[in-house]
Amino acid sequence: MKALFSSDEPSSTQDALAIFRRRIATGVGAVLLGLLAIAFAKLGDLAQTLFLSFTSASPLGSVFLTPAIFAGAVFLTQRWAPVARGSGIPQVIAASRNPGSEALGPLVSIKTASLKLVMTIVMLGAGASVGREGPTVQTSAAVMVAIHRFLRVPITAGVLIAGGAAGVAAAFNTPLAGVAFAIEELAAAYEQRVAVLVMAAVMIAGLVSLGIAGDYIYFGAMRQTLDLRGVLLVAPVAGIAGGLTGGLFSRALLAFANPGRTWLAALKRRPILLATVCGLVVALLGISSAGATWGTGYEATRNLVEAKDGSLWFGPAKFIATLATALSGAPGGIFAPSLAVGAGLGDLLTAIFPDDPRGAIVLLGMIGYFVGVVRAPLTAVIIITETTASRGMIIPLFATALIADFVSAIVCRERLYHGLAKAFSHASTAPNHN
Repeated sequence: MKALFSSDEPSSTQDALAIFRRRIATGVGAVLLGLLAIAFAKLGDLAQTLFLSFTSASPLGSVFLTPAIFAGAVFLTQRWAPVARGSGIPQVIAASRNPGSEALGPLVSIKTASLKLVMTIVMLGAGASVGREGPTVQTSAAVMVAIHRFLRVPITAGVLIAGGAAGVAAAFNTPLAGVAFAIEELAAAYEQRVAVLVMAAVMIAGLVSLGIAGDYIYFGAMRQTLDLRGVLLVAPVAGIAGGLTGGLFSRALLAFANPGRTWLAALKRRPILLATVCGLVVALLGISSAGATWGTGYEATRNLVEAKDGSLWFGPAKFIATLATALSGAPGGIFAPSLAVGAGLGDLLTAIFPDDPRGAIVLLGMIGYFVGVVRAPLTAVIIITETTASRGMIIPLFATALIADFVSAIVCRERLYHGLAKAFSHASTAPNHN
């Protein structure tokens, strides 16, 4: 009996130490990625400001600068870290499916994350229609993996999910959205222990962001609401329109990722030329929209949410600019640009419903299109509610999101991020210790 007790003692101590190291790794990782997300946001904003200053001084300069930077970013990404291309969320999904081996590979390595951040900032400095959220998710997962490896804590899917969720929370200053995103997008099998890990990481990253950046509302406050008649009329229209357009966007990206047509395959074999052409398209759209389509689209979206005047051309132009940027193969996310396209779609719908509050219709357009693209209704409702302080719109937002999700599934059966993740599965053929 004594021998049995003594043999259990070391095991119990080891288990306690393992749990302690795991908690320390999660806490330290969450603090670091919170700081990183804030620095990334500041540098991204600075890059956009510098680009706008350049275009103000030289209105046609973007015709030459933007295509050149697009081509250079794609060339450097392919040469140094091919898995840093695109959003970053599909990479984390792919890595979480086989965390034991992929954690040692390039999908969530510090080398890939570093290039991802630098190239996304460079793309924002070229007017590309990219967001910071996807790159923040991939970088956050890489930071979590690095800290866990340093402290010799086993890498599980929960580590990657927690890192990605905390990245969303820090990028948007929306803790609840981070948890919802983990459930809907990152976690194939969501378990209780993963839930605790996710909530701890999200809370710590959120506190870091709150302490440094303050308690701000990302897209500004929108206090307008819709009555029952407005909900019954506007929500179905916004849901159908958003589901159709968002589904078409997803279908186009997935078709290009796995080309079944000869001409698509031919385009992919000339990545630098393709990136140059995409950059030219983005530059011309930026010039034609007086700069509204360049970058994340944050300012234009905020103006529309706050019911200020905007160009009806903004939504369609931002849609094309975002599609061209995504097809170029350069690093950069689609979260913020998709919300911007949705705001433009909502602005178009205000012409159909002139008697209803403009800001409320813009919000329904935002969620309709965003859900149409990412097929994550719960995440979309929480993100838009938290980033616009529009709690009075929760029911209309949910109604629109569910309709958009249904319509988008008809247009594009496969969910975008999960479809794109297939290209990154088994990306690490050899261990990568960077």
